Amino acid sequence: MLRVAVVGSGPSGVYTAQSLIQQDPEVLVDVLDRLPCPYGLVRYGVAPDHEKIKSLQQNLRAVLEDERVRFLGGVEVGAGGVPVARLRELYHAVVYCVGAAADRRLGIPGEELPGSWSATEFVSWYSAHPDAVGAGFLTGVRSAVVIGVGNVAVDVTRILARGAAELSPTDMPQAALTALSASGITDIHMVGRRGPSQARFTTKELRELGGLPDTGMIVDEAELALDAAYADPSGLPAAQRRNVEVLRGWTALPRRDARRRIRLRFFLRPVELLAGEGRVGAVRFERTAPDGHGGITGTGRYEEIEAQLVLRSVGYLGVPLEGLPFAPERGTVPHLAGRVLRAGAVAPGEYVAGWIKRGPTGVIGTNRPCAKETVTSLLEDAPALLRKSVPEDVLPLLRAAGAEPVGWDGWLAIERAEAELGASLGRGVVKLPDWEALRAALGPGTSR
Repeated sequence: MLRVAVVGSGPSGVYTAQSLIQQDPEVLVDVLDRLPCPYGLVRYGVAPDHEKIKSLQQNLRAVLEDERVRFLGGVEVGAGGVPVARLRELYHAVVYCVGAAADRRLGIPGEELPGSWSATEFVSWYSAHPDAVGAGFLTGVRSAVVIGVGNVAVDVTRILARGAAELSPTDMPQAALTALSASGITDIHMVGRRGPSQARFTTKELRELGGLPDTGMIVDEAELALDAAYADPSGLPAAQRRNVEVLRGWTALPRRDARRRIRLRFFLRPVELLAGEGRVGAVRFERTAPDGHGGITGTGRYEEIEAQLVLRSVGYLGVPLEGLPFAPERGTVPHLAGRVLRAGAVAPGEYVAGWIKRGPTGVIGTNRPCAKETVTSLLEDAPALLRKSVPEDVLPLLRAAGAEPVGWDGWLAIERAEAELGASLGRGVVKLPDWEALRAALGPGTSR
């Protein structure tokens, strides 16, 4: 009987488990996660007001509740946890689905100023990730700049603009809801260094910005027109063409008075964050222009945008996992059809899926074929892998390696605590905000 460990309980990890049990009627799968909560970025990355996408948790849940799949939270793998080499001894195969945990940086002066954050840090805060750093994102903020024009940039822009009535029905932690409800932000600038036809947001996400209550959308047609495809979008792929059409419609709207204004800016490249009163006070941008070859070039003209909050949303990077090979230039683990490569040779029994395999590309659904490719490789290797003897019960061995496994009943206890917290606040389910609250919810009666 094949025993497989999947490291990571986000979409790529759960889809890997699903593909395994669908293709092998006898395989047993342990899904490991360092958090006591499953679902990865679906729980801690999808915006709380995107209930349809968050409902994907129910599909992932069905896999984790299968009798041949076991969720083991609280298991750190690598530095400070179960060594990769030890994990390999405990299972016939290990599939690493650990995502891309780091943010790309701008690499410009002033990036370390107070008030300058990655979008991921902000998302972690309003999503109640237990590792979220600090608070005070919104204290004293009148104007915010979001650098980037992908879907994450749209998400944080939309959350900054929403009011209490729209956010209260979500599972957002109470402290974040209170801070966002009391926010004094009046202007949010979402800025891209290229033109509207090259923006990475999807049309659905873009349209949502235009439908926010008491929020005005401002776009500058002269700025949009710097993109040749804006004047004639007929040659663009369908998705980009729809984006341009939405933006063209907004230029015809009156600039109505509103509680908040979202300003979409293009062809501006950040060159410096400027200090003001001990924190970021403005962002200095250089005007860019198309270079005629699909890229951009600087024009030597500059402008400054006031901002007491700067959120950079310019992509993710994979980080090394101690004990696994790593290609820093790509931020991925070297592999061949999902098989981990060590010094160019296939490492028996080690596999990757998701962003750590292919880089931070695609949408949630992209993880399905990615996982299937890896599982196909793994099952092709199964006859050789089964020659190795592995323990029947890994739990005491994981504990001996320093882990404190939290089983599915532990997760159910956290779910109950979040429902009770929400009821006490007159809301629906409300996420527990930190490690202390999660540990308290587990209590002595749940498996570890």
